[in-house]
Amino acid sequence: MKPIVIIGSGISAYSVAREFRKINEKTPLHIISMDSADNYSKPMLSNALANSKNATNLVMAESAKMAEQLSAKISANTLVHAIDTEKQTVNLASEVIPYSKLVLALGAKPIRLSINGDAAEQVLAVNNLTDYAKFRKAIKGKKDIVILGPGLIGCEFANDLVQNKFNVTVVGPDKYPLERMLPQAAGRHLQSELENLGIKFKLETTVEAINFSESQLQLQLADEVFLLKADVVLSAIGLKSEVFLASEANIIVNKGIVVDKTLQTSAENVYALGDCAEVNGLVLPYIMPIMNSARALAQTLSGNITEVSYPAMPVVIKTPACPIAVASPANESDGEWQIDENDEGVKACFYQSENLTGFVLTGERVSEKQSLTKDLPAYF
Repeated sequence: MKPIVIIGSGISAYSVAREFRKINEKTPLHIISMDSADNYSKPMLSNALANSKNATNLVMAESAKMAEQLSAKISANTLVHAIDTEKQTVNLASEVIPYSKLVLALGAKPIRLSINGDAAEQVLAVNNLTDYAKFRKAIKGKKDIVILGPGLIGCEFANDLVQNKFNVTVVGPDKYPLERMLPQAAGRHLQSELENLGIKFKLETTVEAINFSESQLQLQLADEVFLLKADVVLSAIGLKSEVFLASEANIIVNKGIVVDKTLQTSAENVYALGDCAEVNGLVLPYIMPIMNSARALAQTLSGNITEVSYPAMPVVIKTPACPIAVASPANESDGEWQIDENDEGVKACFYQSENLTGFVLTGERVSEKQSLTKDLPAYF
């Protein structure tokens, strides 16, 4: 019997494997991963210091244990060279793996900036356990950290680092933190609370060059004569869906790997979920969409064709200095934000034709998340 092959070993891959095993114990599973395939929670990387976790003890189960739990073959540290959708095979360096169905759980990769200077290659990004281990090694015994990007990941890392006595400066072109996710009042509240912890923001500017200077790095900003110094520079600009393997196999890609509501790609018997997948025009790189997708796809892989549904799924941002809950409206072009700001925080509700379609809550106002979520429409 040809196996179901899953490429990837992140939350998406292991979630769909678990859900599949709940309803099918016999069909062979083969998980192929370019890394160690150890099971860990990627969202925990940005607040691991606060939780006294390092790269080693973030691991919840090593790959051998996962193979046992899932009754699966796991090929760790294995690079997939190509997918042949006509022959239904996955090509490795020295082996060709046939599949009955193929699941792409490729995740996303960090967006890289083009920066000048002889130390530009020293910029770190954290996207997996190996990256995080390298980052923790780099900051050991250091004090001054510059984070490029005041978005979700950048702010979460900044909060985590400053709580552990690092000097943190966040740099980016945005007018305020999380500008793409929050209305201005909420973003300014977040910025104020993070600044109260000691985090510095250099906004509405970019880094033009990074150079070595004695024991530190020097960052030249676009709008300043003076140089910004750092021991470590962390890039948190954002992520983009990993689509290379799919694109090379002539599978349709756009922002992500394009799938229908059954999570099937343009190729027969090939599916995608998680950060790499564009479902009904949406790329939602969060836990709840992954879990909904995993449950639906497990049914489909078992022969019970099932469409995924996305209910309202607010995102909680891990910035303890200023808790935030976000339910982004699908489209902001034909509605307006109504802002209520008081000593407890910001409550921002987005209305379209008098219907609530999104909200942002900060501070103590996060307690209203559950009641507001009940009034939101489903994505589909």
